[in-house]
Amino acid sequence: MITCIIMASGFSKRMNREKLTLKIDDIPIVERVIKAVKSSNAKEVLVIYRNREVRKIAEENGVKAIYNPNAEKGQSEAMKLGIRSADSKAKGYMFCVGDQPFLVATTINQLIEAFDKEPQSITLPLYNGKRGNPVIFSVSFRDELLSTIGDQGGREIIKKEENKINSITIDDGNGGIDIDTWQQYEKFFGGDKVDEKKYCSD
Repeated sequence: MITCIIMASGFSKRMNREKLTLKIDDIPIVERVIKAVKSSNAKEVLVIYRNREVRKIAEENGVKAIYNPNAEKGQSEAMKLGIRSADSKAKGYMFCVGDQPFLVATTINQLIEAFDKEPQSITLPLYNGKRGNPVIFSVSFRDELLSTIGDQGGREIIKKEENKINSITIDDGNGGIDIDTWQQYEKFFGGDKVDEKKYCSD
């Protein structure tokens, strides 16, 4: 089985407001990610959160939410929380970012299917030839993942384990887009429709 860990406890520093609760067609960005994962073949879904509104969204969608008390230490803390909370039967950990609004269940299922064929691999997507998210790490990398620090996440492991990379080409090039700045949000979704004060970080 695959445990999907949605990392949603960042500080949105480049956005300067809580980006995960910004709405697209009246659905918060993080909820779009949650719905995509829930519609996929992932057997377990965990949301690692910092903001109370993100927790509420996760719970309303029937997903387990885990508070990250060390979010300021970087992305690795969310990864480690997810791994430690995952079902012991998990064969792989899929790490999703909470700000990838074009992610769809079809892409997730492609990655899971590819991972199932190479269960000792690091399976990742290629969007327009570039690596992106989500990434599935075999459970065999558990100890290495638990040793990561700061914002490096699994990137250093990927660099070191190039021979174990299982790359999957995703036809939808927009699927890998994440939203980091207000300018990006305006470009793709018309950010002028959003009440900025309502969605600022608390």
